[in-house]
Amino acid sequence: MKLSKEQARQRRHRRVRARVAGTPARPRLAVYRSNRGIYAQVIDDDAGRTLASASTQTLDGTTGSKSDLATAVGREVARRALEAGVARVVFDRGGYLYHGRVKALADGARAGGLEF
Repeated sequence: MKLSKEQARQRRHRRVRARVAGTPARPRLAVYRSNRGIYAQVIDDDAGRTLASASTQTLDGTTGSKSDLATAVGREVARRALEAGVARVVFDRGGYLYHGRVKALADGARAGGLEF
């Protein structure tokens, strides 16, 4: 049986999540990518709490290509995470290839001051 693209991504994500977990010391920076936008959350899996989040929908007046928006989302989630007292995270690419918009978000988060 051939898996759909989304089912294959979810399978890869489960494999990644078997190894990657957010702790209070190093929360997880989780990425979700849709056709229209990109979303990022900093999650403490031990407490089950989202510490910071950002998405293309929460950005005000930012325009450009999808990759430019992903970089802006990375910077914004980094700013909010630093406000919440989080400087180091583990990156959870959500089963997506570390390429394109996912890489742009990661680079933006690093530029914003997050360490991973």
